[in-house]
Amino acid sequence: MNLVRTSILSFIATLVKMIAGLIINKAIALFIGPGGLAVIGQFQNVSTLIQTVAQGGINAGVTKYTAEFNAEEARIKQLWSTAIKLTVTFTTIVSIVLLISSKQISYYVFNTTDNYFIFIIFAFTLLLFTVNQLLLSILNGLKQIKTFITINIAQSVCSLLFTSLLIYLYHLEGALVALVTNQSIVFVILLWKLRNHNIISLEKFKDKWQPAQAKVLFKYSLMALVTACSLPLSQIVVRDYIANTLSWKYAGYWQAMTYISTTYLTVITVALATYYLPRLSEISDKLELKREIYNGYKLIIPFVSILAFAVYMLRDLALWLLFTPEFKPMFVLFKWQMVGDVIKIAAWLISYLMLAKAMTKTFIITEILFAISFSGLSIFFLNVFGFVGLSYAFAANYFLYFVAMIILMRKHFY
Repeated sequence: MNLVRTSILSFIATLVKMIAGLIINKAIALFIGPGGLAVIGQFQNVSTLIQTVAQGGINAGVTKYTAEFNAEEARIKQLWSTAIKLTVTFTTIVSIVLLISSKQISYYVFNTTDNYFIFIIFAFTLLLFTVNQLLLSILNGLKQIKTFITINIAQSVCSLLFTSLLIYLYHLEGALVALVTNQSIVFVILLWKLRNHNIISLEKFKDKWQPAQAKVLFKYSLMALVTACSLPLSQIVVRDYIANTLSWKYAGYWQAMTYISTTYLTVITVALATYYLPRLSEISDKLELKREIYNGYKLIIPFVSILAFAVYMLRDLALWLLFTPEFKPMFVLFKWQMVGDVIKIAAWLISYLMLAKAMTKTFIITEILFAISFSGLSIFFLNVFGFVGLSYAFAANYFLYFVAMIILMRKHFY
């Protein structure tokens, strides 16, 4: 499986996901509006943090070492058995915290305790999500990209149907319930798809706890947990500042722009996650590594540049398809958001080395530093330039990140 084929398959999966997202966002725009979208964005940031902590942050490590140990069945069994025990342990702890603190968390996220039941439901469905993600990480590490992407497509379709129905029936509360219960449905799909798998079987998860395996996975745990905290928390800070400085409607416009950016870039980010992490993990020769990164730039950067330009030119169509005319104030963000997206992918092509080579300390420092700089730049540019300044901050932050990656990763090429 090479980068081109992976990118094509990823594009198909992403197209399905984008269509699903289009319908869901249209439903949110029609039944909930900009303010509701901002609330959903706030909840998504918190749920991402919860889900990553519940996974133990080990899934990138599982992908990496599954790729490395592919031909060694004994080590695979040790890895997967340790991973499932870590996942269940972390998920159980987080679920208990959610049950005990549901009202406090609800007040923090929604400024009301009325939605505490969302976190109680979340506590009971969380294990299905974490085990689902662990199994997908294993498939990724095995480089069974076709199966991996087929499952993702099926899960996107089911999530679309379930989420749209709940939004139509119960509006904002329906959307929130859908976000915490989708994993129940998608896990069933995954189990059915893997029922006769030639490698993944229940026996592979029954070995004893291996402290050595846990230790190497915890390196990735630290990296994933820092990411889970830094990015969502920086977005929460920015969203709250927009709401307090301008209004929750403007926070919703910013959330809508963030959604468009994230959605169309998924075709790239999925290809990087499914191809680059396992591939870079395998390479030890500097010349080969340099060639792989160069090929990535040659293929990915022109593609993402064209894609960003197309999104910018079709912004009126995007508004009509995804939202309502009420969201038109977000148009001022498009230009520099698209520039920032291209720079972001250019930086990520290098930054994946930190995950592939388990550069824990470097990864943690850069994640925290640039999450802080994103919040700081957003607040500064918002105050100086107004709402459009948020897009300036996004582009500037990723430019600084790109420069930092070039400096920090140069030793792996020369």
